[in-house]
Amino acid sequence: MPYSLSRLLPRLSFRQLQVFRSVYQHLSYSRAAEQLGLTQPAVSSQIRQLEQALGQPVFEYVGKQLYITAAGERLEGVTRTIFADLERLQMELAEMEGQVRGELRLAAVSTAQYVVPYLLKGFLQQYPHIDVRLEIVNRARATQRLTENRDDLVIMGMPPESGALHSIPFLDNLLVPVVRTDTPLLSLDSVEPQTFLDANLLIREPGSGTRKALEQLCHQKRLTLKPHMELGSNAAIKHGVLAGLGVAVLPRLSIQAELKLGQLACLDIEGFPLRRSWCTVHPAAKHPTPVMRAFLEYVQTAMCGLEEQVYGEPLT
Repeated sequence: MPYSLSRLLPRLSFRQLQVFRSVYQHLSYSRAAEQLGLTQPAVSSQIRQLEQALGQPVFEYVGKQLYITAAGERLEGVTRTIFADLERLQMELAEMEGQVRGELRLAAVSTAQYVVPYLLKGFLQQYPHIDVRLEIVNRARATQRLTENRDDLVIMGMPPESGALHSIPFLDNLLVPVVRTDTPLLSLDSVEPQTFLDANLLIREPGSGTRKALEQLCHQKRLTLKPHMELGSNAAIKHGVLAGLGVAVLPRLSIQAELKLGQLACLDIEGFPLRRSWCTVHPAAKHPTPVMRAFLEYVQTAMCGLEEQVYGEPLT
């Protein structure tokens, strides 16, 4: 029988919640033990004590796979709030001492991985006591993480249109038509957009930011989009173009090295480059932590010089 709150709280410990959080993240007792510097029996013991306090199991094995129970899912939401509040308290106490310290949790879509390092370099030089945790995800996962409030900030292009989200653009993302340098298209005086799209177009999966931008262009210009092949990442598409599988529309940043080496080229086509913006995005109702505020302020001040750092030249 579940315990009343007055009987439950004294039986729960902060250490038990730490162990639970680690097991939940890894869905593995052994990996949680490695992360926490404990033995696997010690982790199992902490979870057993936690389950005894709750009166319900939080994990269960089906075959050899560990799964979270419904009670465990509820506990994870509460635990996440507890740890977030404690982290916020730690940051606010440090701020009272004139310091900004703590953890900054970022998620970035795959195209933004070329931009984030430039942001972090200057930011961490200015705030050396901040630890950054960065997750690289696809657009669908980034949107889901925003809904679940998993991160301090998400860095993405084309944020979902929602009044529940607050976004700040900070850098242009140029999407360019890319070909291998031995393609016959380069010998033409001009290339029509439809001619390019019909030349074995390699494209991302539905829902990706790059694909959505291209779909919008085709809708506006009444062009026909007939993908030759769908690939799951911009890196895979880039290597597909290099291998001669077809042409693609890619972020210019993702092909900087290949352009310099003469392996790839950008075509001059009407309507391109597609200009989108990378943005910092977070739930509008989210109360920023001191660390989060520091990063947002830094991004705003760094915008002017970021273009030249990232692209090697100011954009016109």
